Parts: sequence; structure tokens; C-alpha cells
Amino acid sequence: MLSNPRRLFRFVATAEAISWTLLIIGMVLKYVTRTTDLGVRIFGGLHGFVFLAYVLVALALWVDHRWPLRTGALALLSALPPWVTLWFERWVEQPRHGGLQPRWRLGEGGKPPASAPERLLAGALRRPGAAALLGVAVIAVVFAVLLWLGPPVPKG
Repeated sequence: MLSNPRRLFRFVATAEAISWTLLIIGMVLKYVTRTTDLGVRIFGGLHGFVFLAYVLVALALWVDHRWPLRTGALALLSALPPWVTLWFERWVEQPRHGGLQPRWRLGEGGKPPASAPERLLAGALRRPGAAALLGVAVIAVVFAVLLWLGPPVPKG
């Protein structure tokens, strides 16, 4: 899956939408039925982790596919409202909006990198296993820092 940016993006876009669904179910249980807050605690964390993974993959595709600012910004903003990543994934798949390629432009045998972000991505694509582990580690560290900082809204 890592070798195919189209499948990778479809996977994280779908996972982000599913995690939104689970979080909303948890919020209904907590705030509407007032039965438990367990769903928000579990699915909120899961959604946060998947959200960060989606952002990382969207940034990689932005660099690799040389999306214009509008497309890259839409990719990132689509993760904020529930389920919009699914719409964006289908929208960007169309060639007139940039398309999603089945191969990395900066991957093996591809174009040489021309900028610092492209060199970083090209290096990651040369070692996809190590890059995936590093990506998960970076997401875990960011996630841990955000948990340490606490919820975005004060309790009470």
C-alpha cells in the first residue's frame, strides 16, 4: 500500500471518515443519551491519531504530486468537518483537479527532487518501511504532546 499513493490516500481518507463516525457515536452516547463517556475517550483518541496520519499522507501527496496551494489546502481542510475526506479523495482523483497517481513521482526511477521537501520525501520513499515507522513515531509524539496539553476546551 505504501508504494501506491492512490491506495494509501484512499485508505487514510476512509479511515479518517470512519474515525469521525465512531467519535460522533461516542459523543451521542456522552452528550445525548448521557450513558457513558467511554466512547469519546476511546474514539476521540483514535480519531486524533488517524487525523494526524491523514495530514501526514496529504502533505506527502501535496509535495509528490505538486498540487497547487488550493488543492493542498483543501486536502488538509477536508479533515476538519466529518466525512469530507471521502469527498475530497474522489474530487482530487479527477485529472482536472490534480489526480491521484498509482506511483510516487519521486519514487524509485521517478523524477529527481528539486526542493528540500521533495528531497525529504524522496529519501522516505527509498526506505518505505523505515519511513512508515518514523511517520508513526512522529504521529505518536505529536499525539502524546497534544494529550499532555489537554483538551482544546476547558472542562466545566
